[in-house]
Amino acid sequence: MTYTQAVDAYFQEHRAKLIDIAAFFDRLDRAPGNKAPRHDDPRVAALRRCIALLNDGQPNRARRVLETLSDPTTAPTDQPGSPATGAYTPPNTPSSNANT
Repeated sequence: MTYTQAVDAYFQEHRAKLIDIAAFFDRLDRAPGNKAPRHDDPRVAALRRCIALLNDGQPNRARRVLETLSDPTTAPTDQPGSPATGAYTPPNTPSSNANT
């Protein structure tokens, strides 16, 4: 598939996804309580890190976004009630304790 064919085939789909993501952030901005600590929700922080990766001009964006959202640890956790959230937050980061 050529560059032009890829744009023709996929542009509208991804345009809609970007609008959906923008709408999500607009909803967060308008939501009551959108200031700290909620504003520092680790899931939202992870999305913001991923968005920065999309426009950094480096290759392998999909892999890097997936790695940003994935828990790289292999040892089981001893923290009860620590469910998967869909966005890994390394320990001792500013947003790792935002929801506690």
